[in-house]
Amino acid sequence: MASDPRILVVAPDDGLVGPLCQGLDALGWRTVTARSLVGAVQVLIDWPLEAVILDSRLAEAKAGVEAMRQTVSPRRLPVLAIGSEAASWEAGRVEIAMSAPPHAAQAALRLEHLVRAAIAEEEVSLREATFAARGEPLPAAEPDPSPLRVLAAGKPDRRFLALSNSLTALGCDVIAAPTPYTAFDYLHERPFDAAVLWGGEDHAPALSIASGMKRNTRLYHVPAVLYLRGSAEINLAELYNRGFADVAAADTPEEETAGRIVALARAHRRHVAIRRTLEGARASGLTDPATGLFTPELFAAHLARVVDGARLRRRPLSVAVLRIAATEAIAAAREGGWLDRALPQVGAMVSRLIRTEDTAARLAPDVFALALPATRGPAARIAADRIAAVIGCTAFDAGPEHPPFVVEFEVGVSEIGPEESPAAALERARAGIGRR
Repeated sequence: MASDPRILVVAPDDGLVGPLCQGLDALGWRTVTARSLVGAVQVLIDWPLEAVILDSRLAEAKAGVEAMRQTVSPRRLPVLAIGSEAASWEAGRVEIAMSAPPHAAQAALRLEHLVRAAIAEEEVSLREATFAARGEPLPAAEPDPSPLRVLAAGKPDRRFLALSNSLTALGCDVIAAPTPYTAFDYLHERPFDAAVLWGGEDHAPALSIASGMKRNTRLYHVPAVLYLRGSAEINLAELYNRGFADVAAADTPEEETAGRIVALARAHRRHVAIRRTLEGARASGLTDPATGLFTPELFAAHLARVVDGARLRRRPLSVAVLRIAATEAIAAAREGGWLDRALPQVGAMVSRLIRTEDTAARLAPDVFALALPATRGPAARIAADRIAAVIGCTAFDAGPEHPPFVVEFEVGVSEIGPEESPAAALERARAGIGRR
């Protein structure tokens, strides 16, 4: 059985975006098409879709963006506009504007980032309300107002220099790095909002830099853009799988490429601010002092609000419970007090491994819970198992006379039903620990 559609395509015909839709469908991003804005609004009423791909040739396309967003409010609706008209729209009208359809793998990657960012912004408003209701306002972290910082890595070339000049004209602070070594030096010395990598005759240096960024937790989310020199055959799907956020062809105008880089950089800076806001909860007096995670009382209050928000926005929601397994190594570590010493670090690892929009709580000394918005049950199981597996690779000190021990988890997951209470869903996740 086919899955429900995720993306609304608004286009007068298939001439511009038809092949893109076929590619997205093949990648699991099932699309549904509307041929008019009136039809688009009706589809949005009928289906809880995650994002919109808009053909800017459509009559009143520009004005229709706000109408579609109002239809699904308070759910946030990212829009990717495609067409020569969209490239000239003012900044902020849509999340992404491109003159030509992107590769399907690129579109899927960008849509994933846009959707997760929208969910994270929804979580910010919910979390602010939870803390305000308990007398501890959550301070909002505003994006850094300084000029965007872009690393331009690669040998000097006429087109690459022209792109750097276009970025500077858009107000960016561009730092040039002629070699991968200097690029990594700069990336480790100062924060950047994006990195544009010159794909000259040899793509190896650019690929090396991008791979290195993806292996570094601090640089992982910094968008990397590959700027191609020529039109030689290249596997775009492989490039996007390697972690490039965008690939600009040589025949793309420098101004448009610069605009796409700026949009990525702004989105990254906004993402950083959102994460700082959500992580600011740890500094309040309401969280668990040892781990910074939500206490049972705070988690119960927030989960109720998240459930109401998910139903209002017609998004799925799952919860997971991770309980430390009663292994022989854990029993020995518990007797010597070494488990108690390790638990704050375990909790800190849980908080770092969840996604920006997720909420983690410590329900008991050795029991943790997660609220995973916009996540179906199977995907929640994968996320919880991943967290358990990463923590299970860490060895904790058990004293001078004993070998280090590892922490294994038993995991239970439940997707909250249409009429189910938060407490019932959490209890169902507890009861399902160890089951598949």
